[in-house]
Amino acid sequence: MRNRWSDSVAEKLSGLDALVYATRTIGEETELVLWGGGNSSSKVLAKDHLGRDVRVLWVKGSGSDMKTISPSQFTPLRLDELLPLVERDEMTDEEMVAYQSRCVLEPNAPKPSIETLLHAFLPAPYVYHTHADSICTLIDTSDSAKLIHEVYGHDVGLVPYVRPGFRLAKLVRQASQRHPRLRAIILNKHGLVTWGQTPKAAYLETIRTVSEAERFIRRSIRSRGGGTRRTFVTTSSTDRRALAALLMPMLRGAISKTKRMLVTYDDRRPVLAFVSDPWARMLSQAGPFTPDHMLHTKAKPLFLVLPDTQTPQTIAQAISEAVECYRQDYVRYFEQYKSPGVTMLDPYPRVILVPQLGLFTTGKDRRAARITHDLYCHTMRVILSASAIDTYTSITPQEMCDFEYWPLENFKLSLLPSEKQLSRRIALVTGAAGAIGRAIVAHLVREGASVILTDVNESKIQALAAELNSASGEENTVAIPMDVTKEASVVEGFQKAVLVYGGLDILVSNAGIAQSAPIDLLSFEHWSKSFAVNATGHFLVCREAMRIFKNQGLGGNIVVVASKNALAPGKHFGPYSASKAAQVQLARVLAIEGADFGVRVNIVNPDAVFEGSGLWSKEIRQARADAYGIPVETIEEYCVARSLLKVKVSAQDVAEAVLFLASDRSAKTTGAILPVDGGLREAFPR
Repeated sequence: MRNRWSDSVAEKLSGLDALVYATRTIGEETELVLWGGGNSSSKVLAKDHLGRDVRVLWVKGSGSDMKTISPSQFTPLRLDELLPLVERDEMTDEEMVAYQSRCVLEPNAPKPSIETLLHAFLPAPYVYHTHADSICTLIDTSDSAKLIHEVYGHDVGLVPYVRPGFRLAKLVRQASQRHPRLRAIILNKHGLVTWGQTPKAAYLETIRTVSEAERFIRRSIRSRGGGTRRTFVTTSSTDRRALAALLMPMLRGAISKTKRMLVTYDDRRPVLAFVSDPWARMLSQAGPFTPDHMLHTKAKPLFLVLPDTQTPQTIAQAISEAVECYRQDYVRYFEQYKSPGVTMLDPYPRVILVPQLGLFTTGKDRRAARITHDLYCHTMRVILSASAIDTYTSITPQEMCDFEYWPLENFKLSLLPSEKQLSRRIALVTGAAGAIGRAIVAHLVREGASVILTDVNESKIQALAAELNSASGEENTVAIPMDVTKEASVVEGFQKAVLVYGGLDILVSNAGIAQSAPIDLLSFEHWSKSFAVNATGHFLVCREAMRIFKNQGLGGNIVVVASKNALAPGKHFGPYSASKAAQVQLARVLAIEGADFGVRVNIVNPDAVFEGSGLWSKEIRQARADAYGIPVETIEEYCVARSLLKVKVSAQDVAEAVLFLASDRSAKTTGAILPVDGGLREAFPR
């Protein structure tokens, strides 16, 4: 295990800042903790609100991430008020939480870690708890006590698996008192606890203990002949990804009966080695390597075996049957092991393993799916290592259910922000580099959608995606170059989009160009190009979207950004007006055909969006001014003056209309045309 400690950084820090540094240093190592796992604490002398000296336990707040934690995410508690609990014989979770809340010094501090008492009961000034992969490899075996003794002798203690809380804290306290020379304590089926007189000493003890486990595991695997089984993946990367892109919308539809989910895909070599291992089905069903992961992964993954003859129909049937079997098994598990008064959670899998194909993980957004993915990648490594040196074992089904439905663990879910109107929705926007496209993307992201940006201008959409992701701190957008006039580009773009998010809920067909000339002076090239983008391009993207919507079985939503020219054509604007009319007519047909599948199709007709628009080039401005018989510098004022409301139309106005039609606020509307033109009587829909 790499030692990441920097004396040059740490020596400048003291108090809570030193604990924050130590915690982040631990959090940087993914083989120690992942995504909110683990916790840390320090015991210091501080002042209370009356200026009195008090001993304070600073402990990580519930649900915070060690990698990114800030001082405000630690909770200060009066240590001398916690320590009398050592004398108690028992304490319920509810009593413990209520008692701890009365010991908190700062009223606005986060809820303290579930394992606060464990930290309080150990006398050392600094205490760290991690879920180190190598430690869990040793304890997730059939004879963990023997292995721990073989690795550490009498220097490290082992306490039996107990769900975190008062009882576990007492067991750890008793172990440290019985054997005062212990340098660490391992929690069976759970993780590692280390301590020290300084932040650095406790950190180095963590690194030392984990490194010893790593060396033992490597030696044991070598002595047993390598510990890995040879597996053969017969498909190419291209074939796997094509199959995954076909499968993912079907899978997404099957697992989204309770809540709509996103799906991510991984076919890296270590993943393929695990899912294609002959023992993978059995090993994967043993349970998690630490119960803390169940909040994200559930107790067990779905192991999905595809039929030998793989057609869309046979794959869909295999997915449907496997997911339904998983659901029924989960219901039986819940009914058999549930505690009184609990309500069953979503019974669908969070992890799906497919031999020869890869790993699929689900979540309400890409971040949630990535958390599940990262946790299960570590699970695979622990399972393989533990089964190579012994027999991989997890906690019992009763213990799994108790932990999964434990109110103190599920409290972390209440810390998540409330979901927005387009949360769990996947949108694809064509022409995303333009003014209207940018505004549409920003509105969709603001309302919680995961958005695929497409355009022929790759650099612009890459920059926009980076800007939006940086602003939100999440992976809410991804840029995929696409030329809507080329069938191969559209097919490839949609396949890439599915591989990123797992499916599609909203298509905004926005890409468009304008050509202006009298009919007798119009070139065939300009006519063809207008139809290639505005009509054929619309057909190609809508066709791919409809295929995904049908495979998903979750309905869908298409919003077409057309033009007032579709209903009120302009002089010298034949290619644009005719191609936009074709776009609108095709959208109407799509509304008719899509209704049977729950797919809504609606149209927005903007007019004269000048600001930031690439459509209104210098040449188009001059050509339209010539058609109207006005000076080119007055073109914008002319368009405002001809509207009934005498208002300027912006890209934001168009985006608001698209957002309305893309959301459930318009759930009963399809085949509609919504003008965003300031009011043009000749363009009234009829």
